[in-house]
Amino acid sequence: MQYLELLKNMSLVQWAFYFLSVTTLFGALGAVMSKNTIHSVLYLVLTFFSISGIYIMLNAQFLAAVNIIVYAGAIMVLFVFAIMFLHLKGDHHGFDNTIFVSALTAVGILGVILTLAIKKAEHFRVDVNNFNPKIGLIENLGDVLYKKYLLPFELVSILFLIAMVGAVLLAKKEK
Repeated sequence: MQYLELLKNMSLVQWAFYFLSVTTLFGALGAVMSKNTIHSVLYLVLTFFSISGIYIMLNAQFLAAVNIIVYAGAIMVLFVFAIMFLHLKGDHHGFDNTIFVSALTAVGILGVILTLAIKKAEHFRVDVNNFNPKIGLIENLGDVLYKKYLLPFELVSILFLIAMVGAVLLAKKEK
């Protein structure tokens, strides 16, 4: 009965969060389990959009916009182009029991972990009077990224540069 009372007392924001969470899980499972590669890409786009909705709820509008533009836009177009260029089909070579058993085991373990985490979680409300509305804005992100994490940021950019040079050298045809 306490769960029914909890459901009755949930706010619209909580309902939206749970809806987006379930949509994210549905999209991720659809992307992994779909036999058709184009359907997998569409499920992945659904996952990216629902994650962007969660970012918006966290007041991280920049991350939501980047997620939609970069991942749901550019990366998914690249995936679709590669799938169509390579003529990939959703070939299925029969049902494998080991995949089903391992997936069922993973879902069971994840369910137990989530159940224990939810039971141990403390329910608290945000103090509206002391809430900082600048949390999650691009100004704060840039401030932290370029002051506190400058060295890791520069090391990652050098690593990306090395990866691009390596990809060009590997893709270059020998004469």
